[in-house]
Amino acid sequence: MATDVKELMAKVGKIRILTNRLIDERLSGDYHSTFKGQGVEFDEVRPYMPGDDVRTIDWNVTARTGEPFIKRYSEERELTVLFMVDVSGSQGYGTSGRSKMQLAAELTALLALTAIRNQDKIGLVLFAGGIVKYIPPRKGRDGVMRLVREVLAAEDGAEGTTDIAGALKFLNGIQKRKAVVFLVSDFMDPGLRDEDGAARKLLGAVSRHHDMVCVDVSDPAESALPDVGLVELEDPETGELRLVDTSSPALREAFAANARLERDEMERFFRKNAIDTISVSTDRPYIDAVRTLFKRRASKRR
Repeated sequence: MATDVKELMAKVGKIRILTNRLIDERLSGDYHSTFKGQGVEFDEVRPYMPGDDVRTIDWNVTARTGEPFIKRYSEERELTVLFMVDVSGSQGYGTSGRSKMQLAAELTALLALTAIRNQDKIGLVLFAGGIVKYIPPRKGRDGVMRLVREVLAAEDGAEGTTDIAGALKFLNGIQKRKAVVFLVSDFMDPGLRDEDGAARKLLGAVSRHHDMVCVDVSDPAESALPDVGLVELEDPETGELRLVDTSSPALREAFAANARLERDEMERFFRKNAIDTISVSTDRPYIDAVRTLFKRRASKRR
């Protein structure tokens, strides 16, 4: 157990170093402009100057001083940022030197550290077929590494199916005010395959209340089978085993076509519901995907 803890902390330390290198002023600034606060709050009063909007005059202070003063407001900046991370069986899969769970932990660290630099609060929900762990939102850099540690620690026990609808119902119960929500998953949830199903309707409804970003985590082997002859494949969500002949070109093409179909369908759903997305893979750097999201959101606000 001590060795496991040491290995876990070593992984956390590596992710801390890696993500700290990736965060720069531009990324932090893009985050600040991309994710807005909940509104405006009163800041101070100052003397009226020609050209100021007369609707901002503070009549109480003006009457008291005999000179016109206006109210100044600032953005109510502090945000609540929740990371909802899928830790079901399929998240432990990876063929490119890291699992989808490890990639999820790195991405969570990057986004959480950026949020903390902007004085936002961060929290975590780990889920699979049910809620695995909940850490309420709070400030502080120490909280970031705890989030990363919990995601990585969940990898050893990753099993079972994904219930995104159940996780969203839990979110509705704990977070009444609008929050920025990063839903990190491979979206291999049977409930999402039904175009008119409850899971999709709930995801669409929650995205209209919260500022939702769906982070699609994948591995290249999930969309292209290698030609390695007879292979026994296991469904990581259900544990079902199936013997397949990967030397068959028809089988490999059918596998790839089905994977494309499922991903295209989910992308259409996200677009239809105006849900922002990030697509990351275990075999590629993810920083460019994050920057692209920030730029895309910034262009919408112009």
